[in-house]
Amino acid sequence: MTDKHKILVVDDNRELRMLISLTLEFSQCELLEADSAVAGLAMLRAHQPDIVLLDVMMPGEVDGLGLCRMIRQDDSLKHIKIIMLSAKGQQKDVQLGIEAGADDYVVKPFSPSELMEKLDIRLDFDG
Repeated sequence: MTDKHKILVVDDNRELRMLISLTLEFSQCELLEADSAVAGLAMLRAHQPDIVLLDVMMPGEVDGLGLCRMIRQDDSLKHIKIIMLSAKGQQKDVQLGIEAGADDYVVKPFSPSELMEKLDIRLDFDG
């Protein structure tokens, strides 16, 4: 597979970003990281990833739901697949994520296999 998926992880939790990086280590993915919604928006515009993994709760003026809405309102970004990541797992929280424009919603903690399934990525151990 020569097409690499470009995935941007926007999460203020460094350990979670590292876990996702390790999960995707043997996949044909290019992983980008941002630790805030503002940095994430800049990375989105600069790199045009295929998928963004977006934390709901982040410090700063814009949270994940706000960034999700911004992506969906931007013609140059609205095609990007958005998967929300959140410790908030109640039905109303999931509904808020979907209403903001997310394609999918994953509740933390999640297993690496669950994430791979959501990303629809198969591992390639041959490099």
